[in-house]
Order: sequence, then structure tokens, then C-alpha cells
Amino acid sequence: MEKEGNAIVYCQGMFNTPNGKTAHGLVRFTRRYRVVSVVDARYVGEDAGQVLDGKLRGIPVHASIEGAFAEALDSDYPATHLVVGMAPDGGRLGLSASEDIKTALRMGLNVDCGLHDFLSEDPEMMSIAKENGTVIRDVRKPPERSSMHFFSGKIESVEALKIAVLGTDSAVGKRTTAWLIVQGFEKDGLRSTLVGTGQTAWMQGAQYGFILDSLVNDFVSGEIEHAVWSAWDTERSDVIVIEGQGSLMNPAYPGGFEILAAGRPDVVVLQHAPARLEYDGFPGYPIQPLVHQIQTIEMLSGKPVVAVCVNHENIATENIPFVCDAITKAIGRPAFDVLRYGPADLITLLKKHLFTKEHVR
Repeated sequence: MEKEGNAIVYCQGMFNTPNGKTAHGLVRFTRRYRVVSVVDARYVGEDAGQVLDGKLRGIPVHASIEGAFAEALDSDYPATHLVVGMAPDGGRLGLSASEDIKTALRMGLNVDCGLHDFLSEDPEMMSIAKENGTVIRDVRKPPERSSMHFFSGKIESVEALKIAVLGTDSAVGKRTTAWLIVQGFEKDGLRSTLVGTGQTAWMQGAQYGFILDSLVNDFVSGEIEHAVWSAWDTERSDVIVIEGQGSLMNPAYPGGFEILAAGRPDVVVLQHAPARLEYDGFPGYPIQPLVHQIQTIEMLSGKPVVAVCVNHENIATENIPFVCDAITKAIGRPAFDVLRYGPADLITLLKKHLFTKEHVR
């Protein structure tokens, strides 16, 4: 996929927190943009990759959009886009962020936003965009109902190994793990395609998918089926990885039911943050035990949870292997930290299911 432009990722006050997950995804990987900087005054002067994962990525953090724009202007990659990298609970845009976005538009930057506040419906922002020849894209804006699909059963013709990456909570790393699985299969010479289900996957360049929480409920199952089927029909991939949303029992984001029912995965990989005791953003709502969540997924889908992928937040690096071993012993299936150690061992496990599928090509 050809890069659309050079992006400043705006994440003021939220980078390196659960509410910065869109920015995190773009810093780690995107096929859609070339990321030139991140805006968050708390980490000014640092490398965004170093802040996030301890890995230098050559993406400086600036205190302001103006500073990021000025530095990019003097580089080989002058900024063309501002991408809103914040993902706060409820998907709403604060007043200070709104003013910063207007500043970006006045500078001549195109703006891509995945929040529920649609910038393209703000008369002032649209007027500024028109005056400066820039484009606003609201990634989460609902599609026309005439373009949406209803479940038809065509999912049954998909012969690829379908892997759903679900989670025990929201903002737990499902999308990152899904991309690492895709890249792991690609590295081994197998055709692998991500079906994205959220705005960040779109911003990262997923060619197949939809924005789940922008849809009318009647069409969610049909859009899942159509995205998976389209990926198969066009790419004839060996593997299709479906990005999960929320978690089955999250009080605010109970995603996953339709993915199991309509995506009809062959296997499930479950993303889990062992140090997280309550649902993200909802104190007083304890996360159900891992064993209970696995049993629920398997009961609903009739398919196995073959592995757990660990989100190592609030776990010391030296303790990660012991945490993975403890989970493996407790649930009787392997646990991996693919972000820290890479997906190779997980890919080896998943290949066993690829080569035992009934319709191997």
C-alpha cells in the first residue's frame, strides 16, 4: 500500500496511556502514513517508540502541533496530515483538542479523526478546511445503510484458516497482536490478511474491514461476514486474522459476540493483561477470571482458545516469562508475550491448525 502522506500524530496528554491506543498503533506500525512525530507535551524531546516500548523508532515527541510542523518542514518529509491519536472513553473530543485541530487546519494539514465527534459536521472547522484547501476525514462516521450487508452464509465458502484475536478487556492489545500474527505468517511465506474492526486498524492501512461501533446493530454480523469473505475472495489468503473489539463481558464494550457468530473463526487467540484487575476505565467492575472467559468463548463458538497472549503492562520485564508459565499451567494452553518477544512461537502453534484444516489448498 502506497503511503498517503506524512503524519503528525496528535495525542496531547494521553500518549502511553490506555486512551492513547490509536497513537500507539501508528507509532508501532502503519501502512497508510509515514509518521513523522507525536504531540504530547509530557514527553517532549523523547522518542515515541522509546517511551512506548523501549524501542527507538525515530519518531520525536513535540509539545505542540506548531513545533512538530516546523521540524517536519525542515526535513525530507514535511507533514501533510494530522491524525488524531487519542481514543478516550466515549470517543469525545475535548475543547483544547478542538482548538489544536483548528490550528492544524490553518497550517494546511489534512485531518483524519476516529472519534465520535465528527469534525466534518463542525461548520467552523469545515470553513477553515475550505479556506486552506485541506480535507477532513471522520473515520468513525457511519456508512450509508444502502452500502451495508446483511448476514447471508457466504462465510462458509471461506477456506482460509480464520483466527479471531479476542480480549479479556478493551484497550488490551488485540489489534497489535493481530498485526503481529499477520506479519509472522508473512515472514514464513504464507499469505495472511488482517480484517480490521476499528478506526485504528483503518489508519494503519488494513485493506479489509469496517468500523464496528459506527454500524447499526442489524448489519454488524453482515459486515463482519462480508469483510472476511471479501478478504478471502480477493486475496485467497492462507490465513485471515480478525481483530477483536472490547471483550465479551466488558460492561461498556461487550464486543466479540458477533465476531464469533458471523466471522466463524476456526481458532481463537485471547489477549489478556494479568496485572489488570478491573475493566479499563470502570473501577468497581472486576474482570472475570481468565478460565471463565475462555470457557465462555468456547461455549459460544464451539471452537478452541488455542493460546493466550499477555499484555505486560505493570509487569517487570524479568517477571514476564514466569507470568506466562503460570498462565500456561493454570489454563492448560500456552501463553506468549508477542509484543516483547515476537510471534514466532505463536505462529508455530497456529500453523498446526492451518495444516489440519479440512480444505487445505
